[in-house]
Amino acid sequence: MGRGGFFGRYLRVDLGQKRAEHVPLDEATLRAVVGGVGLGALLLGRETPPGFDPLGPEAALVLAFGPLVGTPLTTSAKLAFVAKSPLTGRISDGLSSSAFAIAGKRAGVDAIVLVGAAEEPSIVLVDEAGATLVPCPELWGRDFAISEASERLGQAYPDHRFAVIGVAGERLVRYAGIANDGRHAGRGGLGAVLGAKRVKAIGVRGIRPVPLADAEATLRIAKDLARRSLGPATEKYRSLGTVANLSTFNRLAALPTRNFQASTFEDARRIEGEALHETRERGRGSCKSCTIGCEHFFEVRPGQRPVKMEYENLFALGPLCGIGDPEVVLRASSACDELGIDTISAGGTIAFAMECAEKGLFPAGPLAEEARDLVFGAGERLLSMLEDIARRRTPLGDLLAEGSRRAAEIVGGEAPSFAPHVKGLEIPGYEPRALQTMALGFAVGTRGADHNRSGAYEADFSGKVNRFEPDAAEAAEHAVAAEDRAAVMDSLILCKFLRRAMDDFYGESAEMLRAVTGLPFEAKDLVEAAGRITLVRRLFNEREGWTPAEDTLPARFFEEKLPGGAAKGAGIDRARFARSIDAYHARRGLDERGFVPAEVAREMMAWMGGKYR
Repeated sequence: MGRGGFFGRYLRVDLGQKRAEHVPLDEATLRAVVGGVGLGALLLGRETPPGFDPLGPEAALVLAFGPLVGTPLTTSAKLAFVAKSPLTGRISDGLSSSAFAIAGKRAGVDAIVLVGAAEEPSIVLVDEAGATLVPCPELWGRDFAISEASERLGQAYPDHRFAVIGVAGERLVRYAGIANDGRHAGRGGLGAVLGAKRVKAIGVRGIRPVPLADAEATLRIAKDLARRSLGPATEKYRSLGTVANLSTFNRLAALPTRNFQASTFEDARRIEGEALHETRERGRGSCKSCTIGCEHFFEVRPGQRPVKMEYENLFALGPLCGIGDPEVVLRASSACDELGIDTISAGGTIAFAMECAEKGLFPAGPLAEEARDLVFGAGERLLSMLEDIARRRTPLGDLLAEGSRRAAEIVGGEAPSFAPHVKGLEIPGYEPRALQTMALGFAVGTRGADHNRSGAYEADFSGKVNRFEPDAAEAAEHAVAAEDRAAVMDSLILCKFLRRAMDDFYGESAEMLRAVTGLPFEAKDLVEAAGRITLVRRLFNEREGWTPAEDTLPARFFEEKLPGGAAKGAGIDRARFARSIDAYHARRGLDERGFVPAEVAREMMAWMGGKYR
């Protein structure tokens, strides 16, 4: 393309045909969707037929890079994995960080697309020339922990960086993730998509520098952003990490507990960030190219390798399952990382099963017998259940490997009313009844219940709205604004912890893009791109069968009030929530049912490519 930041092409790898080719990307397309999740969503639609099986050979897995990766800008060493989720049947994407992203971009591409399926278990090795498939019988089916598989690959191919699936991905657990450099693209089951393609790992080798249109301006911006990244906006994450959120959420009665039956946890003090910091912290770290350093490592037992812990892992494997033993929660988080399963979906699905067992809902027979001791607070049982799920080695493990929505359909009775998901994706650690602007974001999210892609919780926490009864129009405005900002950040790609360090997000982001790419980006271009990226995702979901009935929450949140704490008595009124949904549709420019208007869809599909309507 002759510009910085973009290489103007992606690598398409047909696994079945063992063929790779570089496909051009024009400047207009890249300006329209920026990169990252925007580019990934666009290519996913282009490379797949309508109604395809996410675990079938016609499925595609996209690795999409942003225009900033490989530059000096802090937190820019990221990529997006994008596919149709086998858990939800809708679009899903997962972001991951570190050297893998830089190496992939430096292979001279803006994205890598895998289609088809390998004849035998293989690894895919990518470099600037293309891609090669290498059979890997020594890795597949060997029950290796992800860290061991990664180490073996690094020894065999020291000049490559690897993204790897664990045993859960091989067994097609519907919420298996993809790991690289100790980070995880966890949500939505993208590891199962890779497993269905019989690909154990993707290795990337890149030595081509990412071009900068204006190196001097880029360095100036990078230095200023690095300075601001160490300011008060990120101090909490540097000092305690995201685990600091647990005590705040508990105080606000917004901490999901025992499968959302409560929103405060009596043992919160044992596992809150402050306690972990005082008694167990053994180290800190950061992603590649990051100045913030939010990673904190905690001791499980003396002499054992410390474990990295984040808030979502802590909530999902702790209070959500009624567990307040820090050692158990740390062991469970480590197990999920090594097995290759999403902590939020694992914890949510197990918590759901605990409630089913508590209420005697499992049908008599093997499931009921196996669930007999699966009760809230049973830490050792949680640990064994994670192993059973990842390997699908027992009837209950096999059922729960399908996720809470499918499990609820099998269990029947009242189970679907409290299965903790939206569109099949388990709900993260924010109680919807205590954070009702966030609840709207959960319901309308294209990925499902999602704090990273549609996280309107800042409006609830800041007092900008009444978090228990927000005005419909105000809630919709905040939900759209949060969704738009996330769409741009995830397409650039930058860490969301930078958002509060930027005084003029769209203006400063456009300045970065001008310096890196040389293209005349302005703030208004990124505002338009934000809405466009969301519509690309919605059009994909519409093509794959989305209906307006999916934009809702489990019945529990409408029918049951919170029992205690600062949110005691809070519930979501169905009629008011429906008005918020309608207001969101109007604010987003959708029709009254929530579909992309036909004229807008026709205009977009003219340049998007692929088959939609």
